[in-house]
Amino acid sequence: MNKIIFLLFLFFLFRNVRAQDAVVIKFDKLQELMQTKTNEIQVINFWATWCAPCVKELPLFEQLRTDNKKGDVKITLINLDFADKVNKVNAFLVKKKIQSSVLLLDEIDYNTWIDKVDQSWGGAIPATLIINPQNGKRKFVERELREGELEQLIEDVR
Repeated sequence: MNKIIFLLFLFFLFRNVRAQDAVVIKFDKLQELMQTKTNEIQVINFWATWCAPCVKELPLFEQLRTDNKKGDVKITLINLDFADKVNKVNAFLVKKKIQSSVLLLDEIDYNTWIDKVDQSWGGAIPATLIINPQNGKRKFVERELREGELEQLIEDVR
């Protein structure tokens, strides 16, 4: 009986530690996210499992999520793997213990939507868009972020 109680305890303790599953979306849902009027600063990172610099910077977003005690920053990771690879992406999220919200963008014709994210975006990843819906300030970075840069970019849009 004690073993069952212990196992149930572990289940409830660790069920919230499980990585998020990627949700497959079309661009219109991403556009809604970018245009949502909220009190939270939106941090939107574009990445792929096959992109080494993308994978290298993911811990920065996870750390920001953990450190966001005020709850005034929302992090969304936009995965650019093919939609039919969602199971591979989900396995990656579990392996890397990613807790941030992950959306898999099912739009393979990048030229139809890249300019709508940011006019300066040449299409390279990783890329990060930071939006403050309260004052309209935006920052866009088309490269791998280094430690401390993400927090500075957020301060720049406050």
